Amino acid sequence: MTNSDPPLLNHYGALFSSNSPQLDDPKNRLVIEECQLPLIDLSGLSNHDETVRRACVAAICGASSEWGFFQVLNHGISPQLVEQMRSEQVKLFKIPFERKASCGLLNNSYRWGSPRATCPKQFSWSEAFHVPLTKVSDEACYGEFISLRAVMIEFAAAMSKLAGLLGSILTANLGHGKEVIKNLCDEGTCFLRLNHYPACPISPEILGLVCHTDSDFLTILCQDQVGGLQLMKDSKWVTVKPNRDALIVNIGDLFQAWSNGVYKSVEHKVVTNAKMERYSIAYFLCPSYDSSIGSFKEPSIYRKFTFREYRDQVQEDVRKTGYKVGLPRFLVSGRGDLLTGSME
Repeated sequence: MTNSDPPLLNHYGALFSSNSPQLDDPKNRLVIEECQLPLIDLSGLSNHDETVRRACVAAICGASSEWGFFQVLNHGISPQLVEQMRSEQVKLFKIPFERKASCGLLNNSYRWGSPRATCPKQFSWSEAFHVPLTKVSDEACYGEFISLRAVMIEFAAAMSKLAGLLGSILTANLGHGKEVIKNLCDEGTCFLRLNHYPACPISPEILGLVCHTDSDFLTILCQDQVGGLQLMKDSKWVTVKPNRDALIVNIGDLFQAWSNGVYKSVEHKVVTNAKMERYSIAYFLCPSYDSSIGSFKEPSIYRKFTFREYRDQVQEDVRKTGYKVGLPRFLVSGRGDLLTGSME
């Protein structure tokens, strides 16, 4: 293997040759087990039996507290739409790297590798389009990929509706009105990310996406059957077994702070596959930049901060060190559990 598209191998090689060759990280040496995430049937939310509805809500909130991750069935996004979206996504990533990097597709949102990585263990073997919702319907973003636009519009609307539903359930559980999350969140900061993880035959230690927590309220992930997602559970890395019919939901940093630690933003990563490429699509539910994030009760683990302040601090930390410090920066002194060592 002398080259790669995108040029991940060249970038990784430069990092490897200019740093210690040691990739090992204590976190990567922890026992890895396969797990089945909590599986929640959302049809229970519309059941005529109030007991069933309450049980479904309790399962969502319980999984958000215990795992920070769960899967949902009967989520309202048809298998046909998922297949259409995946087919269009594959066609998009198949074009040559030079065109993806220079032709301005999807709001010029193409990204690859880890530009801010300072050593091999901070390197992500992946490429992505990071698309703000405000640009999803913009014809000028699609170039020759005309058929992608209609599918993206429908898919983004469906994911946005699902995220709003789950967000309202989680906020209501904290004693807020169901409209709170809708009023806080802004299409201008929410986005879709189309991910591609090329096969990586050079080292099983290279990650497709480095260990991190998400800097939003919640994330909804639609993944293929290749697998590779791992999360931290009870001080162990566990591998998430793909479920063809389910979407994965995980809590982000903002919900952990807003819930005063009731909901957990959990470290996760994507491992590479030596022979098979992997595709996924993530939807990120974010507030407006000036939204104030504060605990729903006192004493508060975290001080109040705006989403803009949080994002700026995360970006500054990553720029300087390659690491995301995240929520520990906003702890009230002497309180809370630290999320240490996570990256973005």
